[in-house]
Amino acid sequence: MPTPATPKRRVGVLLVNLGTPDSPRTPDVRRYLNEFLTDARVIDMPAAVRYPLFQGLVVPLRAPKSAKIYQQLWDTERGSPLLYHGLDLQKLVQQQLGDEYVVAFGMRYQNPSIEKALEELRDAAVDRIIVLPLFPQYAAASTGSVQEKVMEIVSKWWIVPSISFISNFVEAPGFVDTFVTLGKAEMAKHDYDHVLFSYHGIPERHVLKGSFKGYCQLGKCCNTYNKNNRYCYRAQCFETSRLLAKGLGLRDDQYTVAFQSRLQSRLRDPWLQPYSDEVLKEFPAKGIHNVLAFSPAFVADCLETTIEVGVEFKELFEEVGGKHWQLVPSLNSHPQWVEGVVNMIREN
Repeated sequence: MPTPATPKRRVGVLLVNLGTPDSPRTPDVRRYLNEFLTDARVIDMPAAVRYPLFQGLVVPLRAPKSAKIYQQLWDTERGSPLLYHGLDLQKLVQQQLGDEYVVAFGMRYQNPSIEKALEELRDAAVDRIIVLPLFPQYAAASTGSVQEKVMEIVSKWWIVPSISFISNFVEAPGFVDTFVTLGKAEMAKHDYDHVLFSYHGIPERHVLKGSFKGYCQLGKCCNTYNKNNRYCYRAQCFETSRLLAKGLGLRDDQYTVAFQSRLQSRLRDPWLQPYSDEVLKEFPAKGIHNVLAFSPAFVADCLETTIEVGVEFKELFEEVGGKHWQLVPSLNSHPQWVEGVVNMIREN
């Protein structure tokens, strides 16, 4: 009798990004913000305080303003950039990995949901799942939230396959080298006095809560990247900046690391400093009139890159005497980045 064929083993891959409203209309933006800002890992307050404060006050006030910004960002044909760049990445990674893999894409908040993406992988009868949150630097409010959500969903499955997480990719060549490539392309077009690496901010308490044996002190402890701070968000941002600066051929005095998108004005709580919007206002007085800006906490263009850094920061810079401000585009579905994602998956 012929030997039965061995069933083909397949690996599931789950790519996850933060999330986006279903449309730039205020009700959809409100729904997205409600889910995002009531996540206990994003706003680590007691539920009895978090829900009334954000659902009752912050979100209703913020949603109409955010909706107007999303309208600027929205592509009339493809919708939200964070969504279509994610779907493009999924398609290209799937093509390169081939039939031995099944690649799904989900959002932590709203659609397509992580639950739907995991169902796709379960329906494909994958033998194991590799989860890649598309956040270069680990933070409890981003990568940690994705990990928690994935485990919450699969805990309800009767059969749970092996699951592994890629928790950060600060040092991954595909990540670093693609940003260097994009940066050099912009540097070839114009002479710049300075480079700003602007990262999404988080509350200082998030860093201190996750500190390994009290190692993180929000100071010189981030001057080196080691086993004690490899999951410290601030340390990872500084390490990313050092690697990018090395690839771009920058001296230490030719770049600045800063943090954006804080909610401090409402929560009266210190976030990681220095703040990008305050730092850039000081540049012209220091003789810095031409600035190249990176957003290395994001791998796809979105509201925080295109609008906040690309438009709002540009306007602030010009108001105080700056001459030229240029945002380096994000990795999106750049071929070098696609190859980098494929390599990370194969290595795991």
